Amino acid sequence: MPGEFYKIRRLPPYVFEQVNRRKAALRAEGADIIDLGMGNPDLPTPKHIVDKLCETARKPDVNGYSASRGIAGLRRSLVKYYERRFGVTLDKDREVVVTLGSKEGFANLAQAISAPGDVILAPDPSYPLHSFGFIIAGASIRGVPAQTPEQYLANIEHAIRYSVPPPTAMVLCYPSNPTAAVADLDFYKEAVRIAKKHDIWILSDLAYNEIYFDDPPPSILQVDGARDIAVETTTMSKTYSMAGWRIGFAAGNERLIAALARVKSYLDYGAYTPIQVAACAALDGPQDCVEETRQIYRARRDTLVESFGRAGWDVPVPSASMFCWAPLPEACKHMSSVDFALKLINEASVAVAPGAGFGERGDGYVRIALVENEQRIRQAARNIKRFLQAQETDSRGAVHELRAGGQGV
Repeated sequence: MPGEFYKIRRLPPYVFEQVNRRKAALRAEGADIIDLGMGNPDLPTPKHIVDKLCETARKPDVNGYSASRGIAGLRRSLVKYYERRFGVTLDKDREVVVTLGSKEGFANLAQAISAPGDVILAPDPSYPLHSFGFIIAGASIRGVPAQTPEQYLANIEHAIRYSVPPPTAMVLCYPSNPTAAVADLDFYKEAVRIAKKHDIWILSDLAYNEIYFDDPPPSILQVDGARDIAVETTTMSKTYSMAGWRIGFAAGNERLIAALARVKSYLDYGAYTPIQVAACAALDGPQDCVEETRQIYRARRDTLVESFGRAGWDVPVPSASMFCWAPLPEACKHMSSVDFALKLINEASVAVAPGAGFGERGDGYVRIALVENEQRIRQAARNIKRFLQAQETDSRGAVHELRAGGQGV
């Protein structure tokens, strides 16, 4: 038989799988693992959304194929959302596509606009699909340092100058997964200026735009001229705790939207119609549920930062998203992020996502998801405090042994 398939050879083993396998093994042995690894919302989908799903599913004419581009009513609802939230007017027929979650939308955009030999600029660290969606499509990735939005922009033009061939597109993701950094409108204005200057597309991931704790994050489509070169993906997953429903959107440049719609037309018939109708109810209905979700994440964030700090692990305060992005504790800085995550789950029963899974520059950090309640977060902090005390004891013992060995030479 021939060797490994070409595209599979280009995909490294999924870093998070090491932690996930260990988590599953420990749970099978009866361990109580506090899972702060995967960004999987634990909050219930608001009742009025579920009710609309059930109501629609009982109708006899909704069980056939749906529309790959999304039903007109849902595209209309997204247009109203953009007008209400960002003051941006979209054409539902030319500038909006419904996707099976933002992940599918982003991956299909990568398939639509890139080819072997193309160069794509992506933040490092960033959500894995921002790179590997293009790698699967055959393109090459140039990772650009992006611990902050300012760092990313400062390095973009250098990356463009030294890319051969010139890049086809650049990826943005703010609020960021994993760093939780937020970009302002001036950032997007500069990104659009650079993209137009160098004739490259912008793909902006806005998945966490409603999980914020300070000022509401903007959309790149608010920038004059952005729709000439930019498309934005977003999702219902986090805002309305609908991760498993798989409903997202792409909006913006009509050429990019048309390319995405064409690829999708070959691959799917759209999400189940009752799910799309329920998504309309989410976007058009009362939004107090979104504010309630936001406050729950805020309380969890505050509890985690405070309790982990008392445990000996200083975690920076995120201003958005459902994540904290934390450097490894002082006693563990000699470890890789993968080794630390495995040691933490083995010895403290706490799962986190190793930063190396988000890019080379993510090593030395872990992503901590706010997907457990405050009681469980405090329990995690108690476990971590014992874990860190043990690391410090081991470290002092090792230093003592080293000194004793040196005296005996």
